[in-house]
Amino acid sequence: MGVLDGRIAVITGAGRGIGREHALLFAAEGASVVVNDLGGSNTGEGADAGPARDVVDEILAAGGIAVANTDNIATWDGAQSVVQQAIDEFGGLDVLVNNAGILRDSFIAGLEESQWDAVIAVHLKGHVAMLHHAAAYWKAQSKAGNQPNAAVVNTASGSGLTVANAGQVNYGAAKAGIAAMTLIAAEELDRYGVRVNAIAPIARTRLTLATPGMGELMGEPEEGEVDLFSPANISPLVAYLASEKCSLTGKVFAVQGGAISELAGWHDVKTIETDGLWLIDDIAARLA
Repeated sequence: MGVLDGRIAVITGAGRGIGREHALLFAAEGASVVVNDLGGSNTGEGADAGPARDVVDEILAAGGIAVANTDNIATWDGAQSVVQQAIDEFGGLDVLVNNAGILRDSFIAGLEESQWDAVIAVHLKGHVAMLHHAAAYWKAQSKAGNQPNAAVVNTASGSGLTVANAGQVNYGAAKAGIAAMTLIAAEELDRYGVRVNAIAPIARTRLTLATPGMGELMGEPEEGEVDLFSPANISPLVAYLASEKCSLTGKVFAVQGGAISELAGWHDVKTIETDGLWLIDDIAARLA
């Protein structure tokens, strides 16, 4: 018996890296998995059905249940098709893991409109498009008297939450938006039996290795060492958050190496007050 026995899951960006490990673990734990991946490059260009198909083949060879999907989740219709495939192939949807992402790093002064639009489309719009269509399905099920026990796991990042990475204004803004989306969705969807959480992972993937300095931080381990930064070391947390035994919602967890940390958002660190109208000089003196 796996912790996800009988669960039906959609995992986006599941052809490589962290998403691939999610799909393999979910299937090993008994879930039926829709493996979604457009098959594009790090920057989101091109398409290749191979990565999603390869993961499905690996799952089937191990005795699991999975189907491949190559729809573009950065479009409303593409996201709807992914959700509909889960319903058509397996009879419903219990878990949505939003994982798909790209990088198009640039300093603000040199940022091109296409670099901003592409990253926001895949990360932020891709998350909300999938969430919208899944939520519509779960709402309809709840209204029909079939209250779901469903879970969403979004993918944020330390970039935009705990660190301000120069050169990642598009990526950091999208990831911060995903964290806020997670908290709002948790509030909205609780009535329909849906929990919503997010992770901010750090692991050795093609995206992190493309970020300056990250390769040195999480290089290949020496022979015999535990590979704490393997992308497979992220997936157990996601499997737990997706399981029926989990009751957590509205949480954002950083997961990296051997540490899992619950994150909190913006909060007061200093407050100044006045009994009258604000004066510029008073503000300048007290905020300095």
